Amino acid sequence: MLGRVNHIAIAVPDLAAATAAYRDMLGAAVSQPQALPEHGVTVVFVELPNTKVELLQPLGETSPIATFLEKNPSGGMHHICYEVDDILLARDRLVAAGARVLGDGQPKTGAHGKPVLFLHPKDFFGTLIELEQA
Repeated sequence: MLGRVNHIAIAVPDLAAATAAYRDMLGAAVSQPQALPEHGVTVVFVELPNTKVELLQPLGETSPIATFLEKNPSGGMHHICYEVDDILLARDRLVAAGARVLGDGQPKTGAHGKPVLFLHPKDFFGTLIELEQA
């Protein structure tokens, strides 16, 4: 069911500083910041030859990233995103197997303009998983 790793997301308290560190110290190509109000985040993507790193900063006080940063003030890995060929089929198969889909269970449009879902971290050994339609 799982395809390639689309990205690994890192929550950061200062998006500009994190972007500068990846760009200036590590020499990485980074995207422009993109606000995603429906997800409560502003994101920057670090482009790598084999995947991406997504830097996340809270957008608004109700952002789930704000809660994450309260517990982890320096930031840290937030989730891993895998591609799937058919997100609805993947969702139905996972739910039938006992996995919990966060939210209302319906895909939302992600940062790449494709449908995404998140799976409860307690079902995957403490790791929040995002599925993105390939």
